Amino acid sequence: MIGKWFLVFFGGLTFLAAQAGALAAGPVKDKEYTIIQPAQPPLEALDGKKVEVIEFFYYGCPHCYNLQPALKAWLKQAPADVEFRRQPTVFRESWIPLTRTYYALEAIGILEKFHDEVFTTVHKQNVNLGDRGNLLDWAGRRGIDTKKLAAAYDSFSVQTKSQRAVQMTRAYGITGTPSVVVGGRYLTGPSMTVDADNSISYQRFGQVLNELVAMARNAPPVKK
Repeated sequence: MIGKWFLVFFGGLTFLAAQAGALAAGPVKDKEYTIIQPAQPPLEALDGKKVEVIEFFYYGCPHCYNLQPALKAWLKQAPADVEFRRQPTVFRESWIPLTRTYYALEAIGILEKFHDEVFTTVHKQNVNLGDRGNLLDWAGRRGIDTKKLAAAYDSFSVQTKSQRAVQMTRAYGITGTPSVVVGGRYLTGPSMTVDADNSISYQRFGQVLNELVAMARNAPPVKK
């Protein structure tokens, strides 16, 4: 009997050790991340030796919406040298309106306050906030200055940024959302970190991000 329970106990320890080892393993190239060719310079100038981490997302993407809690949790304990940025993704013309919504909110200085609520409104209430009328109605009920928002939505600057988002999507080789780019060199996403049952492991995704940040930290800077 002792031998039997010892084998069970030992087997359990072996299983846990194997699991821990798998979680601690470095990211697997071409499975858990890919190399961006050519490497891309930072979206904006970086302070000191910061490592840029870019979330490529689309407000209409349910997988992007589902990622938000895990991404927020990772950011709370991310390495101190991480410089996090968002980049709207545009694969087709129909994605432009919600991209303009993002840049319009940014233009009038309320993006951080309402970013999560846009996601929730689109996915939980099924309201298309890319539609100008819906957007202004939504904004008015939240005390947002609708005249400023409308002017921003229609502005040349927001239209230009939205078109640039098309170029950025192509330049970084983004093929699906959400995707996360680290240091302009490494591309990963939650769809690349799955368990044996093919379900997304957000824990593993966070570990891969940490490893890629470390790799980017030791890589030479990408110049424009």
